[in-house]
Amino acid sequence: MSDTRERLPRHVAIIMDGNGRWAKAHALQVAQGHRRGTETLRAIIRESSDIGIEALTLFAFSTENWKRSAAEVGALMNLLLEYFTSEIDELDEKNVCIRILGDKNGLPGPQRQAVIQAEKRTEANTGLKLNIAINYGGRDEILMAAKKLAEKVERGEMRAEEITAGDFEAELYTQGLPDVDLLIRTSGELRQSNFLLYQCAYAEMLFPTVLWPDFSLDDYHAALDAYARRDRRFGGRTS
Repeated sequence: MSDTRERLPRHVAIIMDGNGRWAKAHALQVAQGHRRGTETLRAIIRESSDIGIEALTLFAFSTENWKRSAAEVGALMNLLLEYFTSEIDELDEKNVCIRILGDKNGLPGPQRQAVIQAEKRTEANTGLKLNIAINYGGRDEILMAAKKLAEKVERGEMRAEEITAGDFEAELYTQGLPDVDLLIRTSGELRQSNFLLYQCAYAEMLFPTVLWPDFSLDDYHAALDAYARRDRRFGGRTS
């Protein structure tokens, strides 16, 4: 990676796309593509922690993914459980703080317990903030936040006209985290897919064509270098 550490994004979000296509291209079952993708996941988390990224958010399973075949959903849930069982010791040792974004109550019992325990075990850690979006949908998150504020207004805790952006952000899963600076979606698909719709308002977006299982550290460094070269104006103009 070139000398761009002083311009690293504070918050990187990744849509890990292409596991199924990778499996098909290698004449393998989809589950094997997802398993290979966890190897990439492991490497990217380690690198993000080592180079000083403040927050890393990964889209692991959307609210729409339940529509996939029972076999694929089962494989993903098994991988989720396996990941937290096998990786939690190292993540904790590396001072990583885990947060789950999404409706944990909608997960099967073993997976729900695994993610709750991971959050509790690492909640005091002060290193990389690792956010894993599971059973997550951006529209659902925004609706949830709006309902919570409406309930506060109904209880007389606040007035509608006094609601600020800060009040709204405090009701999101990402409360306390910086907005997304860089969104990466692998596989070349050019859409956001209901991921962090509010938090990505001014995110720089990159869409490398490489499939997630083949997304290397060199690819990650290239994305970070590309971000460092961007001129972020947040709606303003350059002088």
